[in-house]
Amino acid sequence: MPQAQNPNYPRNIFKRRLLFFSIALFLTLLILATKSSYVQDFCRNVLMRIEDLGAWRPIAFVVTYNLATILFIPGAVLTLGGGVLFGLWWGSIYVFVAATLGATFAFLIGRYLSRDRVVKYMEAHPKFQALDRAVSQEGLKIVFLTRLCPLFPFNLLNYALGITQVSLKDYILGSFGMIPGTVMYVYSGSLVGDIAAIGAATGSTNPQALAVKWLINIISFIATVAVTVSITRIANKALEESV
Repeated sequence: MPQAQNPNYPRNIFKRRLLFFSIALFLTLLILATKSSYVQDFCRNVLMRIEDLGAWRPIAFVVTYNLATILFIPGAVLTLGGGVLFGLWWGSIYVFVAATLGATFAFLIGRYLSRDRVVKYMEAHPKFQALDRAVSQEGLKIVFLTRLCPLFPFNLLNYALGITQVSLKDYILGSFGMIPGTVMYVYSGSLVGDIAAIGAATGSTNPQALAVKWLINIISFIATVAVTVSITRIANKALEESV
């Protein structure tokens, strides 16, 4: 039955918009909650407990980081804590492994819990279908650029990419874009040297810490411009295909 002749069409549109609004509101509240001082204090307390675990510290750290990634808890404090606990070299390795594993779990959850609904929605919207196809064709580049830029919401992006056609292989390979930001944050944590002082790291006047912060900002800006240009080009290409 055509949409104009379907008496339930306005009701379906309202329900769909209400669902999208509810999801957006929930995610917004969740992100705001995870950025509260209570969550940051909790992360510091967990890191202090991990510090006392001796040889079990790496495993406990990786598991904690995985859970934080899946639960939308920002990884900044944990990443800085990796530098405090393990130093620059091993801290960077543990953080990268933990972030990649956690991101992959979130990606798979998003794919297997939400992908079918997205596919059904796109069946009636050829433009979105074309955009999804175009994104999948350049998935490696898109994932790499967004990972390169710490400004993109890491935890939310994991689930969002899961509902696209981006392949798991491209997703994992693109995650190597996290390496520069990971190393710089871990290095900042190693300069702090104390888990209890991690909260004050952003206000540090240490010349090395300030240099790292500026470098992160420059990389973020370049990556943001690059990913914006790429996504715009992909969207235009998808629009042409749909037309």
